[in-house]
Amino acid sequence: MKFIPTELADVWLISPKRFSDDRGYFSETFKHNLFEQAIGRSVSFVQDNFSHSLYTGTVRGLHFQKPPFAQGKLIKCLRGRIQDVAIDIRKNSPSYGRSVSAELSEENGNQLWIPEGFLHGFCTLQENCDVAYKCTNYYSSECDANIRWDDADLNVEWKVDSNNVILSKKDKTAPGFADFDSPF
Repeated sequence: MKFIPTELADVWLISPKRFSDDRGYFSETFKHNLFEQAIGRSVSFVQDNFSHSLYTGTVRGLHFQKPPFAQGKLIKCLRGRIQDVAIDIRKNSPSYGRSVSAELSEENGNQLWIPEGFLHGFCTLQENCDVAYKCTNYYSSECDANIRWDDADLNVEWKVDSNNVILSKKDKTAPGFADFDSPF
């Protein structure tokens, strides 16, 4: 398993090793001791989430959970291909407001670790995408929040045509980043 640092401190791209033969392949996708050693902190996952997106151009995000239910997430794409995005919203961070993205796919098997204090979102780059993620805290509707996915202040280079994006009602009405007061 390779742990590759990204441009944002504390966000990691994880590339599990695959062992292939004529039947397919085998891969260890999570190993607690290696994970904690690489990211330099103790982590406990308490909830697994799964989403299925039917259409190319589906955007889910940008979401986060406020303390005391802030969540770190380990994201992987089980089927299809997505662009996964993390944005630093830690007030005192030198990278506040900056983003990083990675293509996660069934084919590459890569995962993205996004700790607490980051916005998270993804867009589907093809039809029928399945995404799974482990979370370090439980979902709380009272602590659930979001920011507009295409906010110009965030300057995310999405790999999707903004005229054909598919959004939830919640994401269509998300507030902008300029008025955002981060709880982190």
